[in-house]
Amino acid sequence: MALKLAITPGEPAGIGPELIVRLAQNERTVDWVVIADQSLLTRTAGRLGLTLTTDHSVSRPTREPGRLSVLHVPLKVAEQPGVLDVRNAAYVLETLVRAAQGCLQGEFGGVVTGPVQKSVISDSGHPFSGHTEFFCEQAGVPDVVMLLVADRLRVALATTHLPLAAVPAAITAPLLERRLGILLDGLQRQFHCTKPRILVAGLNPHAGEGGHLGREEIEVIGPVCERFRSRGVDVVGPLPADTLFTAPYLARADAVFAMYHDQGLPVLKSHGFGRAVNVTLGLPFVRTSVDHGTALDLAGRGTADTGSLQAALELAAELAR
Repeated sequence: MALKLAITPGEPAGIGPELIVRLAQNERTVDWVVIADQSLLTRTAGRLGLTLTTDHSVSRPTREPGRLSVLHVPLKVAEQPGVLDVRNAAYVLETLVRAAQGCLQGEFGGVVTGPVQKSVISDSGHPFSGHTEFFCEQAGVPDVVMLLVADRLRVALATTHLPLAAVPAAITAPLLERRLGILLDGLQRQFHCTKPRILVAGLNPHAGEGGHLGREEIEVIGPVCERFRSRGVDVVGPLPADTLFTAPYLARADAVFAMYHDQGLPVLKSHGFGRAVNVTLGLPFVRTSVDHGTALDLAGRGTADTGSLQAALELAAELAR
């Protein structure tokens, strides 16, 4: 059976739909099934002056340039590029549920997600902290790990979408044990690293400076690292974040394990923004995503960079195989 990837465009008022329409102008090497409102895609193509024909051949998707096979999910109201509408939040969630179900049932080999607007989904009455947590719940797995990939640089997060003030309390030994284990398994199983070397960041400046700038490294992070080392895992740390993100360290590492979102991701995005990919480890299916947001200010112009979505599609196909 040919590999099929489910694609969700994300927020209909953002750049996700137009990125898909623009990439669909090229011939494809794997099957795509776009889970979206069919008219949204054709209207988007019309705004961009592009030709697009859609069909419902989900069982045998087209790969022809200028054609897309669509699993139709209707919008609640017609989209207006750049303008959020809370009434379409349920539509966005429905596309994600359908993609997750299709992956769990073997209909799709993986899912590639476009950017969503978390705030408008939450404003609709559906608490939503992100794709990563949503797919974890849909799949019924105990935990997942967010991994960002840009070229050879891989950065995983111990905590994801939390206010900065909530991070220290969230950094517990059970959480670090669990998520380091998921990262280790993902590096071995999906990225074929036979003996992964993982750099673990400290939480505080200078990794706590021996306890003078915080004790999380001494009381929580360090002991977890030592337990992994005692099992033969090549874990280095806790290290100061401003040191481990330097070339000598990264040259010998398979991944960095950062403690919080804005500790690791600014470095990765400055290294590879526009070609970086978000991967969710720990799911029973492949999920990749773009490394950027909805870019409402660019929506409808046809100028947004397609590089990250292209990279997400290519990596999803590679991992699914």
